[in-house]
Amino acid sequence: MAEVILKKVEKIYPNGFKAVHGIDLNIHEGEFMVFVGPSGCAKSTTLRMIAGLEDISEGDVFIGDKRVNDLPPKERGISMVFQNYALYPHMSVYENMAFSLKQQKLPKTEIDKRISEAAKTLEIEHLLHHKPAEMSGGQRQRVALGRAMVRKPDVFLFDEPLSNLDAKLRVSTRVSIAQLHNDLKAEGQNATMIYVTHDQVEAMTLGDRICVLNKGEIMQVDTPMNLYHYPANKFVAGFIGSPAMNIIKTQIVERRGIMHVVSEDNTCWELPQNKQQLARKRVNEWVWFGLRPEHIKIALVDEPHASTNTQQHRINVVESMGNEQYLYFHIGKNKMVARLPFDADRMVESGDLISLHFKTKHCHLFHLETEAVIA
Repeated sequence: MAEVILKKVEKIYPNGFKAVHGIDLNIHEGEFMVFVGPSGCAKSTTLRMIAGLEDISEGDVFIGDKRVNDLPPKERGISMVFQNYALYPHMSVYENMAFSLKQQKLPKTEIDKRISEAAKTLEIEHLLHHKPAEMSGGQRQRVALGRAMVRKPDVFLFDEPLSNLDAKLRVSTRVSIAQLHNDLKAEGQNATMIYVTHDQVEAMTLGDRICVLNKGEIMQVDTPMNLYHYPANKFVAGFIGSPAMNIIKTQIVERRGIMHVVSEDNTCWELPQNKQQLARKRVNEWVWFGLRPEHIKIALVDEPHASTNTQQHRINVVESMGNEQYLYFHIGKNKMVARLPFDADRMVESGDLISLHFKTKHCHLFHLETEAVIA
């Protein structure tokens, strides 16, 4: 196994554009690290610098105990899986998987053994004599995985490997990659994996930790659950989670000795007990108030409808997802969404005026200017 360390890594293109801004990151041995972020955030650029496919403008990259800045890709101990599979069309599956091993001049018995083991793990034994054109996208992606596996690299690199697959194949192949990571770790083999995606479902389900990037900078590195429940800033709060967190500009005010936040259209929420002391130090300050869609529910009959946190809103659009519903409504100019479990006895339709209860004990507050969490 090998850890990957990035120290003050930058990428500056000849035209002066700075794509990566001094990234510091430690990826542990055997860890599954996911890079996630919007298009143009430099997640693929960072991965390609680790792979040796992009020059590093400043800083250092270490794989294991080796500084690899000046090493060609083949000497870095990495295997890369691309989104377009990158298979040789004129070669069979066996020949594609064997190609790099033959380049290393490994004995045929060792090549056969490695290919057999990888094919069994990925359930592609019956495809070894097929050519890429004879296979589905999911099968080709598993062949690309197998080709990476047989090299027994120190580090696996994945650059959006599932983006060309349909929804069902994405799920099954995602499970295959997760199982591959678990199997390699259980067998004591090299299992350090770095995975780039823009799909947060892939990120949340695959990653031991997730590195959230934006505009070439790291916003937060943490476990999936910590990113979701304890976002470090407004960007992470709005990016992680689907539907996205509701975030609205509000002012902290004191009413009858209790701290509230009030939006620009004068909608008011009472802050929970664990935020009262924090807010008391910021009276009249404008902040970002965030609440996830699942923390807005339909008010029950016996709930106090006069409560500040229970309000009536007209539903603009209802999306039925089978097991749950998304209710879209407005607070002033702000688009809001509530996420509710499906209830056949309490169906909501577009145009309905309903009472919604905001569970503010789950709310987040962020600085208006810096957008860092107030904690």
